[in-house]
Amino acid sequence: MAFRRYYFERTGVADAHGVPQVVEPGALRRVLFGEVVPGAQYQVFCAQPALRSWYEWFLGGETFLHRRKIIRHIAPGQAGIGTATQAHYDLVYLREGSDQVLSAWIPLGDCPVSLGGLTYLEGSHHRVLREEAAGTLKRPAASITADLPGLAEEYDARWLVADYAAGDVVIHTAHTVHAALDNVSSSMRLSTDIRYQLAGTSIDLRWQSHWHDQDGL
Repeated sequence: MAFRRYYFERTGVADAHGVPQVVEPGALRRVLFGEVVPGAQYQVFCAQPALRSWYEWFLGGETFLHRRKIIRHIAPGQAGIGTATQAHYDLVYLREGSDQVLSAWIPLGDCPVSLGGLTYLEGSHHRVLREEAAGTLKRPAASITADLPGLAEEYDARWLVADYAAGDVVIHTAHTVHAALDNVSSSMRLSTDIRYQLAGTSIDLRWQSHWHDQDGL
């Protein structure tokens, strides 16, 4: 919650209650990519012991946090193709390193379904793993589809979602198909997604610069 307050104060995209505010795009970009993303507050949040120690316990050794970490603020009404995160799995963006990368999606504040949290395609990693291993899945570094009901029918699976709360962390593998729902509330959705893997394993060097919306990834 402290980082949420800091983010809204510095960017001005919402007030303390999450009510969206009008911000000049150029000023927002300067603060977001010049101050917040590379800043100490964000690094401290992403590397806090509660996160890093869990990864070390789960992976069984020293861990590595990718420098490219993404913060998303999604305003009410931002929906559909080009706005909401479409169905995808992370490996298509991280092929130049180990496939044993675990992503953490963290809602920065309470995130009920109406705010547009992450949704997961149940059991999708089993099919993706099989097709990746067989070399039959030739996915480009792009989304699979914006048609979530159609993809669920293709996979014969359900989309799973929850009302997330401040302090929750959702962790998924690079093979798990997921997407974001539209924000149909009256408040700003704020979240971050970061990635850890075991230190010493192959690292995708393209993800070792700070995130920018024009970094090509």
